[in-house]
Amino acid sequence: MNLPRSAGAVLAKELRIELRTRDLTHTVLFFVLMVAGLFSFAFSPTADESRRILPGLIWMAFFFAGTLMLQLCFVREQANDTLAALRLAPIDPFAILLGKLLANFLFLAAAEIVFVPVFSVFYNVSVLPVLGRLILVLFLGTFGLAVVGTVFSAMTAQARMRELLLPMLLLPVLAPVLIAGVEATGELLVPHPSLAREWVSMLAGFDVIFLTATWLLSGFLVEE
Repeated sequence: MNLPRSAGAVLAKELRIELRTRDLTHTVLFFVLMVAGLFSFAFSPTADESRRILPGLIWMAFFFAGTLMLQLCFVREQANDTLAALRLAPIDPFAILLGKLLANFLFLAAAEIVFVPVFSVFYNVSVLPVLGRLILVLFLGTFGLAVVGTVFSAMTAQARMRELLLPMLLLPVLAPVLIAGVEATGELLVPHPSLAREWVSMLAGFDVIFLTATWLLSGFLVEE
């Protein structure tokens, strides 16, 4: 079975599981409403202050919601030892990671569809005039989080205290993504918005580097 078909089969499996259980959907929805509500009561910013703090709040909330979602990426496979069956299947190990990576990307993107409008309404900041450029920044940042999160989820699936270990590993590695995401988003929310090419290039470079590393190390990651 070739790589696209194998990865597509793994992706379809992940989507069917989520549609049946709705574990990630319920977790993220609750998290979004809780975080947005708490911050809206904690702060009463002016319009200018909202534009300054909103990028940081969005990416911080997105990071922690992402860690909650990524916890289940490989833990789900332990119940019936399905990861062992995937290892025995005649497919490229990278196809397993790629299928899960794409599923995580779709789940994270769906979370953003909820995140951004909720924060925009709570802080009275319109994102419609820069929606196209904002989608590009979020796409690159989301893909980076999905790649790194899938890799570290595979590495920590069998570890003790994996619920604490995963965010501790992700935060330093994803620091460039979070910084670039906050800076690029902030440039889009100022009165005269512009697409910060240096930060967008940083996000794109991060994605390419870590996706390539995932491909090169896929055999080791899946076996371990």
